[in-house]
Amino acid sequence: MTVQPLIHARGLVKRFGDFTAVAGIDLDVAPGEAFGFLGPNGAGKSSTMRMIGCVSTPTEGTLSILGMDPVRDGVKIRARLGVCPQLDNLDPDLTVAENLTTYARYFGLPRAEGRRRAAELLEFVQLSDRAESKVDPLSGGMKRRLTIARAMVNQPDLVLLDEPTTGLDPQARHLLWERLFRLKQQGVTLVLTTHYMDEAEQLCDRLVVMDAGRIVAEGSPRSLIETHSTREVVELRYGDTPLESLRGKLDGVGERIDVLPDRILLYADDGDAAVAEVHRRDLAPSSVLVRRSSLEDVFLNLTGRTLVD
Repeated sequence: MTVQPLIHARGLVKRFGDFTAVAGIDLDVAPGEAFGFLGPNGAGKSSTMRMIGCVSTPTEGTLSILGMDPVRDGVKIRARLGVCPQLDNLDPDLTVAENLTTYARYFGLPRAEGRRRAAELLEFVQLSDRAESKVDPLSGGMKRRLTIARAMVNQPDLVLLDEPTTGLDPQARHLLWERLFRLKQQGVTLVLTTHYMDEAEQLCDRLVVMDAGRIVAEGSPRSLIETHSTREVVELRYGDTPLESLRGKLDGVGERIDVLPDRILLYADDGDAAVAEVHRRDLAPSSVLVRRSSLEDVFLNLTGRTLVD
């Protein structure tokens, strides 16, 4: 039996006046999947998420969410969604627990059930000890965890997370990743946008790479790297030397060369062998790093620019 996708889009377009934010994309998201939109700011990720979240109407194309039409059935769909927006919009006048119990009332939950779910979710996001605290004193990471807990109050079929860890320090990001991974283990379907390659690799079963409103690649993180990059990348830095002047001298060292403003990237299956060849040509750099290929290398190959441009 074929499983119906929770999200089904064909030729999806979103325009704002003369500006096309989403330029005709196709995608399917299966139940229980962690699906990601990877790309820089302005790629069309958030505009796509707003259409999926039924707060923005598609300009063209077809879109089905949970088997329903978001234009006609927006209220029904939103009742089954959990949404973690890019910017926290918690109520500073309420306590941590009240932010959850008040939100539960929007879904018609009885007060006792709302309190039960709030206690359960605060334990899940490791905020039980802050239940009676106001929101403002919380750290950025705590606020993000509370926002995710709020998104789970209605036991949604689908959770949308727009840039869930932007602005968090590394420790807070990893703690949030661990909570999201647990949700995934419980069978919750996650759809997230990110411009962090490590986040996409950590959380996503499958993702699309977006640029200028279009999908330029799709697959699992590992398959995208295997298809669009080499096994290893060598980063060469040369101090004040004009890097473009070295491009021709490095021809043939790897499968591909990218000259960035501050470093040269050599793509090779054997990074150490590539470094040895660089030295054999008397092109010794001031520093060398050999690393495995990442999704950022995929994006650079596909679009000619880095994720953080």
